[in-house]
Amino acid sequence: MFLFLSKLLPLLIYPLGLAALLMVVALVLLWRRPRWAALALVLALGLLIVSSNTWVSSHLVRSLEWQYRPQPNLPQAEAIVVLGGGIKPQSPPRPWVDVAEEGDRVLHGAQLYLAGKAPVMILSGGRITWGQDPKGSEADDMAEIALALGVPASAIIKEPDSLNTFQNATNVKAILQERNLSRVLLVTSAMHMPRSLAIFKKQGIDAIPAATDFHVVDDSLGLAQTTWQGRVLSWVPQTENLHFLTRALKEYVGLVVYRLKGWL
Repeated sequence: MFLFLSKLLPLLIYPLGLAALLMVVALVLLWRRPRWAALALVLALGLLIVSSNTWVSSHLVRSLEWQYRPQPNLPQAEAIVVLGGGIKPQSPPRPWVDVAEEGDRVLHGAQLYLAGKAPVMILSGGRITWGQDPKGSEADDMAEIALALGVPASAIIKEPDSLNTFQNATNVKAILQERNLSRVLLVTSAMHMPRSLAIFKKQGIDAIPAATDFHVVDDSLGLAQTTWQGRVLSWVPQTENLHFLTRALKEYVGLVVYRLKGWL
């Protein structure tokens, strides 16, 4: 139930869900309280405009992503831990597993392995099905991608059961203890890294951040302001900005909830 509620309830406070809720309130109040209905509509419109603004979205995302910028030379480790995310199963008409934006995680993990940073890769991630027939786990799909990139099967350890970041950490910890491993390179999206690293360290795992999937890059905001076209576009509402701001809010909500539960 916690897993379901953790997915459902935040949707009501993220910009899109909250704006929709305000519009429902406006419809209810429209005939008897037109001024209150107008206020609800103004709040919904303002919320969507602000949340889909490039400047607002990028600064909130950067506050998470830039906490653990990549090190010039990552140290050696005993394992590379890749957290699941952004991998879609091979369901027709897909010819193979699909890699979404967060799928950079397994690509970066394979790159680190091929660079000799660690002798094994631990691929951690199950798949939430909500009663549907599962299409394998994210760990299974990540393994297919890693194999295609040249990582040998003997170097891949799959952890296919975790359904959230806390379970990632506890299940990986069990694997590390079983194999007498300690220091790991932790690979996940830059936005997800602050919460992930805190949870892994709470479990006593010697984890070194190896973030990937950066949305905000150096000078990205400055470049958008160099021309009048860039300035105009940066202020026009865009669905991409709303998406990334929502992802950042999800991480901040997760930090609060996980801290209240004592997981970090």
